[in-house]
Amino acid sequence: MTTATIRTGCGGWTFEPWRGVFYPDTLKQKDELAYMSRQLRSIEINGAYYSSFKPDSWRKWRDETPDGFVFTVKGSRFTTNRRVLAEAGESLEKFFAQGIAELGDKLGPIFWQFANTKKFDPEDFEGFLALLPKSLDGRPLRHAVEVRHDSFCTPAFPALLRKYGVANVYADHATYPEIADVTADFVYARLQTGSDDVETAYDAPALAKWAERLKIWAAGGEPEDLPKVDPGHSASVTPRDVFAFIIHEGKVRAPHGARALQALVDGQTAGGPATK
Repeated sequence: MTTATIRTGCGGWTFEPWRGVFYPDTLKQKDELAYMSRQLRSIEINGAYYSSFKPDSWRKWRDETPDGFVFTVKGSRFTTNRRVLAEAGESLEKFFAQGIAELGDKLGPIFWQFANTKKFDPEDFEGFLALLPKSLDGRPLRHAVEVRHDSFCTPAFPALLRKYGVANVYADHATYPEIADVTADFVYARLQTGSDDVETAYDAPALAKWAERLKIWAAGGEPEDLPKVDPGHSASVTPRDVFAFIIHEGKVRAPHGARALQALVDGQTAGGPATK
């Protein structure tokens, strides 16, 4: 892509507490994806972490969403929750064979989440990165990894990601390590410290700060107030696509926060729809 795009979103679209709070009372459940995808720019398909879906499902989701909308897909737990990551080849093949390619140009990054007990083993982790497919049915693939153990807080970790062009998932989390090193041609952030006591999950000053950071990333910079594990390395200053998801415990206000954050990024009045 020649210009950077900032997309904000949340995890999934089927959640009962959103009905009558984010979704209008009159909206039918079968129309929830169509509605949310016209309020937000992206959605994480988290269900793919737990189970596989049929090609018809992926095709249906593609067709129900507007042009320019992009899904990200959470990689299978059967791939990431294993002792030897370098032996995940067969699991990866099964994951990508389920029909993900049916999303077409609405397929965004695949993100691979690791348990908070998974420690950094450079050789094994590189074995996993080497297995990640570069394309799917002729379309380039983007990959991101979210790690949750402090042993990854070493310059060797982002160095490996840069070698394979894989993005580090920046996690705004109360206990997991914050690693803001830019390692790919896009940035993936998961904002997980919001609260349902706030109408937009994050309060206005926090949303404004996040909007500023997202724009810095998109312009090719690196926010100076976020921690890097390799501060001596500077990423190339080129425009980057940015994906930012509000994923907090409770998550009732997550879509409201994502919509408000997108509005700030776009220079609109917070709370307005992100897409027409």
